[in-house]
Amino acid sequence: MANVSVFNIEGNEVGTLELNDAVFGVEVNEHLVHMAVVSQLANKRQGTQKAKTRSEVSGGGRKPWRQKGTGHARQGSIRAPQWKGGGVVFAPTPRDYTIKLNKKERRLALKSALTSRVQENKFIVVDEMNFDEIKTKKFQTVMNNLKVNKALVVLGEGSEKVVLSARNIPTVKTASVGTINVYDILKYNTVVATKAAVASIEEVYA
Repeated sequence: MANVSVFNIEGNEVGTLELNDAVFGVEVNEHLVHMAVVSQLANKRQGTQKAKTRSEVSGGGRKPWRQKGTGHARQGSIRAPQWKGGGVVFAPTPRDYTIKLNKKERRLALKSALTSRVQENKFIVVDEMNFDEIKTKKFQTVMNNLKVNKALVVLGEGSEKVVLSARNIPTVKTASVGTINVYDILKYNTVVATKAAVASIEEVYA
């Protein structure tokens, strides 16, 4: 099992934590990780774009001029795509972009992402993170103490003040154990998690 250092919010090492290999020590499956990211980004698309084809644009029911003898190129409708105000050739229509992954595939992709962060020494465990007040400056100080810039911070229950303290920092995103996902784990340089959050992750995904 992998051992990681545990830090306090002052950035001092206060112990070590043994991680469960069933979650943080799996064989990294890059293909599933890629599929999970593609699926997540695709599922965020609304798919509501629409443009009219030549059959849907109003007007253009009659031939603008006779077929021969005018000197013009032959035309059948003023709503053909080459005309101003005409229809779009391959117009986009509302569609569903959803890409589905099996539950086991999603879980393995998440474990692979977490394992990769542990292997790269970009997984930091904090003993606890509780604030008495909502203070952005205090949260930024904690990040500076941990020498972390762009981070995904995974928190346990009862961390509302920490979440509110972090929301104005553009390089930080907070998440609960139930909302962590592969895209965020890979997007942010470092994953910072409390001991309580790590225990919950192991309980849910082991």
